[in-house]
Order: sequence, then C-alpha cells, then structure tokens
Amino acid sequence: MKHNPIATASAAAISVGLFFILCRILVGLFPTLMFVIAESLLHGMALTQAGNWNLSPGLFILGLLVSMFSTWAIGYIFAVVYNQFIKK
Repeated sequence: MKHNPIATASAAAISVGLFFILCRILVGLFPTLMFVIAESLLHGMALTQAGNWNLSPGLFILGLLVSMFSTWAIGYIFAVVYNQFIKK
C-alpha cells in the first residue's frame, strides 16, 4: 500500500499535537506524577536539577508548533522513503 506523503505527514502531526495537548493537561493536573514519568522516560535522569515545570501559554504554543512541524517533516520523509521501498 502506497502512502500519500502529505496525508501521512498531516496525520502524524495532528496525532502528536493531540498527544502534546493531552500531556500538557496531565502536567497541569498531576505535576508530580508527570515529573516522575518524565524522569523514567529519560532512564532515571534527575530532572529535579532542571527546576520546576514552566507552563506559560507562550511555551505551550511554541512546543506544540515545534513538535507538530517536526513530526510533519518526519512523516513526509517516512512516506517518501516507504514508497521507495515498496516500488517494484
């Protein structure tokens, strides 16, 4: 099955954007738990030295845009490369 690069990239970017928003909500509701989860995702790196959460709206928008744009680019590249692999 061939991938449409724009559709694949857009679907991936929207999915990551939704996950980013969910994560931000969870950080606001359960900051300590999310801090522990973040440390576990970084193989136990002590994030306590990094300081507290900075939940400003500006950083939220910046993080959302950067994560979605970079995911869109990766999704596009993925679809193009995938389509090259399935060519006969």
